[in-house]
Amino acid sequence: MMFTDQLRHAQQINNSMLCVGLDPEPSKFPGAWQGQSDRIYDFCAAIVDATKDLVCAFKPQIAYFAAHRAEDQLERLMAHMQRVAPQVPVILDAKRGDIGSTAEQYAREAFVRYQADAVTLSPFMGFDTIEPFLKFNGKGVILLCRTSNPGGSDLQNLRLADVPGNPRVYEHLAAQAAGPWNTNGQIGLVVGATFPEEIARVRELAPTLPLLIPGVGAQGGDAEATVRAGLRVGPDGQVTGPIIVNSSRAVLYASRGDDFASAARQVAQQTRQALNAARLPV
Repeated sequence: MMFTDQLRHAQQINNSMLCVGLDPEPSKFPGAWQGQSDRIYDFCAAIVDATKDLVCAFKPQIAYFAAHRAEDQLERLMAHMQRVAPQVPVILDAKRGDIGSTAEQYAREAFVRYQADAVTLSPFMGFDTIEPFLKFNGKGVILLCRTSNPGGSDLQNLRLADVPGNPRVYEHLAAQAAGPWNTNGQIGLVVGATFPEEIARVRELAPTLPLLIPGVGAQGGDAEATVRAGLRVGPDGQVTGPIIVNSSRAVLYASRGDDFASAARQVAQQTRQALNAARLPV
């Protein structure tokens, strides 16, 4: 199934725009697992099992696994998610960005080794950094566009003198992603929840692309403003511009006790409800 079709299906059957980010930090693990990097798989699998019917996607961040030499646990986790939640797409948060044969290897890492349904990329070296990923039929490519970190404005908000209309960098990226770059119809964009006005601007430039929106939860992004800015629904009630709203720490570390999985489920339910409540009536 194409990534975008899988995403729409998951959003419908789970009635959800919520993505749970899997950013395991052993120092924050509950009880006897605290500090034990060999429990990364066990911790993340428990979170997946507790929330798999509440989400439209999972998003493991590769650095949290690689830093603890836990790539083998990430492989096991990817297989576990495919087994217990085959309807939920998995976005590998890798933010790769390189050219030529190196980009080809990164694409193999994401889509062959880890069997991800989509991957996040940095597009700032140009189209040839994402082209090898687009050759994998049906796989999603989600490009950094307007990120939620304070330093994102250092580059993303600058105006381009050589482009007609002098758009900002993030605006030009959105237009390219919605136009000539989207050769397989599976491109999405990352836009931070801390900038709802800029989410709306990206949505204007890319009316149908999936928007991956981090920053709701521990980072303080407003759920209602995020949904109003990014989600687009047609007159027939069908979503024409989907959003994937990520929450990581608020869900993962809802409790430091043995009830961590049930606490994570409760926070995920509350977040899903808040996002759904913000939908404008058709």
